[in-house]
Order: sequence, then structure tokens, then C-alpha cells
Amino acid sequence: MIIQTGNRTDIPAFYTQWFNNRLREGFVLARNPFNPVSVTRYRLDPSVVDLIVFCTKNPGPMLRHGDWDLLNKYHQYWFVTITPYGKDIEPNVPEKAAVMESFRSLSRIVGADCMCWRYDPILIDNTWTAERHIREFSAMCQKLEGSTHTCVISFIDLYEKVRRNYPEAKTVPFETQMSLTESFVKTAAGHGMTIKPCGEDKRLAITGADCSGCMTQETFESAIGQNINLPPNPNNRKECSCYITNDIGQYNTCGHLCRYCYANADAGTVRRNMRMHDPKLPLLVGFPRPEDRIRDARQESWIDPQMRLDLC
Repeated sequence: MIIQTGNRTDIPAFYTQWFNNRLREGFVLARNPFNPVSVTRYRLDPSVVDLIVFCTKNPGPMLRHGDWDLLNKYHQYWFVTITPYGKDIEPNVPEKAAVMESFRSLSRIVGADCMCWRYDPILIDNTWTAERHIREFSAMCQKLEGSTHTCVISFIDLYEKVRRNYPEAKTVPFETQMSLTESFVKTAAGHGMTIKPCGEDKRLAITGADCSGCMTQETFESAIGQNINLPPNPNNRKECSCYITNDIGQYNTCGHLCRYCYANADAGTVRRNMRMHDPKLPLLVGFPRPEDRIRDARQESWIDPQMRLDLC
């Protein structure tokens, strides 16, 4: 099976000690965000966890303080978001030069096939024009060349939480999406990268972008180095081809407080939840309650035992 860590929060940036403890104790509890009394217990064991997927804006704390003796027993895939925005949009994200250096260091550990750079979300306004994105993207490509083969892009989605926390944000016109994607595809190709739009209009494939999705079976197999037999894909929104399941994070716990974030309701809720975090406990926030219904996840390896032809 595959464990996801980052569709609800940023564990490497804020909860490295907790994650280390979970690896050492061999299990983790995750509360269902839509049914809070439902709690799932996952074994953390390489015999049943084929891959751990990380999504982060700052892998630095995990690089410096992660229990790599244990972590290296697992296959890993890292999505690292690096955008050029400043503190007015991403208030608590470290300086981008430091994040890019962490990206390169991490790539040297896990390999470029296990690394993905996310340049998203793309927003357009008087400050962040299409021309500026093209310049910034090109500069970042030069610094990340050789550390990944994949760059995922997406354009800002105006979810209810985004509209509340970032009311001036606007949808990017499709014509602008097409022209930016076309430019990014050409620039990325010159640095050995493929552009993958995430959850966007499939017509972007006309530009040469790979619209097959970012968290796909092919992605996972590349990181593992073996074929896998995935169960049926969960029901994502129609634009999304990604395979997303078994997330151990919790919404309203990411301290980056990016204004475009869909996973945080508001800063006050995030701060309250972070104060309730105890790295010694199996839940990311709080502790099991008497009314909780804790069930063990059905876990088995999805790796196909037959050898891949490209490894023969």
C-alpha cells in the first residue's frame, strides 16, 4: 500500500519529530476529516508500506532531523512546492534559495526519479504577471536542473477557503494558461524536465505537457522500481487523474499559512491545532477519545512480484 503524508498538511516542515516517533513505534493513527469519530490505524512497516509520499514546502527539518536509518527502509517519493512568491502570499515559507538547496540535497539521497518540483498554484495579478512567471520559472529551472525530471504546475482554484483567505485572487483565463504552459514546456525541456499540469484542462496537452496526472501508477512505479497492482482509484474531481489515498495528515495544521491554501480554514484554527500537537502521541492533533471507533487499515503490499522488463 501507499501512505500519503501531505494532502492535508506539511509533515516534513512542522512535524518531523512526530513522524520519527511514528516510524519507531511502527504505527500511526489518522482521524477521518469527514467523520471525526472514525480513526484508522496504519502499520508502518516496509512489508506492507510500499511507498511513502511526501508533499512539502520545506524539506529542511526532515533532512536535518529525520530518522533516516528508519526512513531509508521505505521507498519514497517527494513533491516539493517551490514558487517565487513572497511573505505577503506565503508568510511562513523559508527563503526559496534555502528550499532549493534542500531540494538538491534531498535528491542526492533519494534520487531524481523520486523527486518532483511543484510550481503551483500559478496566480496572475498586477504583480505576478505572466511575463514575470516566465522569468522566475526559467531561473528556478536552472537551479534545479539534474535534481528532478518532473515539474508539476497548476493554476489557482478558488475554493471557498481560498476565497475567504485570499479574496483578491482571480481565476487565470484559459488563454493565459495555454500560453504559460507552452512557455514552461519549452523551458523545462531545456533542463531535462517534463511539465505535468495537475487537475487542469486536458487541452493543455496541445502544448506538449503531460496531462496524465502527477500522482499516478507510473509515478509510483518509477519511485519503487517495480510494477504495482493498484486497487481501484478513489473518486477524485473529474479533472484529477491522481491516485490519492491513505493520508495520515490532518487539515488545519499547516503553519505555512499560505493565502491560497485549500487545507486551512483560518489562521486561528491552525494555531489552536498546532498547540494541541504532542509529538509523542499517535494522532497528529489530540489523542484518542472514548467515543472514537478505531479500526485497523487493511494493508498488504501492492508490488507485483514479477520482475520489470526494464530492470532485466
